[in-house]
Amino acid sequence: MSGGKTGVYLCRCGGNISDAVDVEAIAEKVLGMDGVAIANVQDYLCSSAGQGKIKSDIDAGMIDRVVIGSCSPKLHLETFRAMAKMAGINPMLLEITNIREQCSWVHEDQQEATRKAKGLITGAVFRMNSLESLEPIIKDLEDRVLVVGGGISGITAALEMANEHEVILVENKAYIGGHMISLSKTFPTFDCSQCTLTPKMVEVFNHPNITLYTQTEVASVDGNVGDFKVTLRRMPRYVDVDACTSCGRCAQECPKDAITLPFVQAIPQAYIIDMEKMHKMRSLRKGVRRWRGQTR
Repeated sequence: MSGGKTGVYLCRCGGNISDAVDVEAIAEKVLGMDGVAIANVQDYLCSSAGQGKIKSDIDAGMIDRVVIGSCSPKLHLETFRAMAKMAGINPMLLEITNIREQCSWVHEDQQEATRKAKGLITGAVFRMNSLESLEPIIKDLEDRVLVVGGGISGITAALEMANEHEVILVENKAYIGGHMISLSKTFPTFDCSQCTLTPKMVEVFNHPNITLYTQTEVASVDGNVGDFKVTLRRMPRYVDVDACTSCGRCAQECPKDAITLPFVQAIPQAYIIDMEKMHKMRSLRKGVRRWRGQTR
């Protein structure tokens, strides 16, 4: 047990709760529980007077954690936690137990509704006695977004975020465009896919807030929401993308099909060397030279 002093506050909710649940009986029951210093009933806990009662008890040092029996926490949890923080206690040491939607609104039998509400409140008190304060963790985060996949979806996502965030776009192929770039026409307008997609590809490549990595895969992802560490595995292209002008002279000098441009409108607009084909062609040439030398 934490040794804290818990205040239990029950709301009549203008009859929405008290017409079906005997909140006074619950207050009397929980007041004898270990750790409970106050058990109080209010007509409307969410009102200024209701919140003021809780705040004044906290200010007086009578309680240092709070259990509220009222309506859904979706409505007022943040309001009550803000009040608790202003009063000087950790807002995580306040919780709302829903005895309106879960009890009074769904049970016609007052005795059974009260029994269920009593069980929910006593459970909340036991839980509160074992809670420890949580403090927010403050980290310096970089405003950076990773988009995996350079198809039409990834390209669109990267462009929509790039004006406000730094974007890293990762594609495992040697170019972006995905399956769409290989289609002749697209539904429903039947426009040329390259006519539609190529301008977006060029915009991605030239955007100052987008860093493009092709032939790259996600190797691992560590961390948690807002603080991820991603390791990328990048396969070599063997051609400097920034220096390549797509003049085609390298293709004239290298073995056939060993160095190619994926397609005319490819982004990045740079050649790529297929080292496997390059080694095979070199081995073949060496074999031809040896054979010619033997025949002489």
